[in-house]
Amino acid sequence: MSPALRWLRRWGISFASLTGGLLTLFVFRRGLPHVAWIIGYLLILWLLFALLAQARQAHRFVRTAVDYTVQTLYHGLLLFVLPAYYAASTLTSVNMLFVAVLVLLVLLATFDPWYNALVHPRPWLGALFFVVSIFAALNVALPLLGVRPYVALLLSAWTSVMAITPAVRRWFDWPWSSAGLATSAAGIVAALVVGIGCIVIPPAPLFVARADIRWSVGTIDSLEPVSDAIRVAELRQRGLTAFTAIYAPAGLRQPVAHVWKHDGRVMDVVSFSAVAGGRREGYRTWSRKTAFPANPVGRWSVDVMTTSGQLIGRLSFRVVA
Repeated sequence: MSPALRWLRRWGISFASLTGGLLTLFVFRRGLPHVAWIIGYLLILWLLFALLAQARQAHRFVRTAVDYTVQTLYHGLLLFVLPAYYAASTLTSVNMLFVAVLVLLVLLATFDPWYNALVHPRPWLGALFFVVSIFAALNVALPLLGVRPYVALLLSAWTSVMAITPAVRRWFDWPWSSAGLATSAAGIVAALVVGIGCIVIPPAPLFVARADIRWSVGTIDSLEPVSDAIRVAELRQRGLTAFTAIYAPAGLRQPVAHVWKHDGRVMDVVSFSAVAGGRREGYRTWSRKTAFPANPVGRWSVDVMTTSGQLIGRLSFRVVA
């Protein structure tokens, strides 16, 4: 066999899968996939994972077919939800780490040689792959059904750990009741961990559709935009308004806040009762600031936060003397 054919046999399907994945991202780049697609993927993935956990003694062909199908479902499911997480993330925030993890998982699921070398020989890594994929998908799907992102975060963490009950039962040769009790307890721990560290996870499917800093002059529809560098004298004379339009799915009501910071130190917090979902252009919110410290020179930011502490977006500007 020629080197070209050997390369095509080893990598050809992977690159075809990558091309299909990029087409998927292109199709869904302007919006979120319907929740029914995500739920359908989750159900099929869980059923096949449960089958795989119990079928290790089955014929090799059956195991290989189920393994490959599960890998394909990982690929499709993660590509469905990745645009939602990317839109909800902030490049200057730690929540980009979670997006990076999802990108890594997508690449592993795309390239068969990598997946076969890293995931297949390590059952614990396969289970971790499964848990993260289920968590990421549920965390997007539940808010589409009207569940607040923070509650969805906790439910997704608990459910994704509970989902590996069939594998735990097989690994330790436990009865179903013991395996279920163990994964339920582990799920509670996982929910506590993600609840405390929620700042690391983007609040998908919320995202900032539009945002800018404007001078506090005139009505909210005629405020002037400002440049990145603002002089102290003009700042004191005119004041500033942070304007944001936040997208949320229909049926969702999420309290948010504008957190004004100066060189990383919180100066003001302006809370809004709830962002109402369903508006294509986003739910408009704004906060004005006219009182500034004696020396306002430095880097300023306005963090758009959920009340539970997840960062939706960030506006930045600089004050100069």
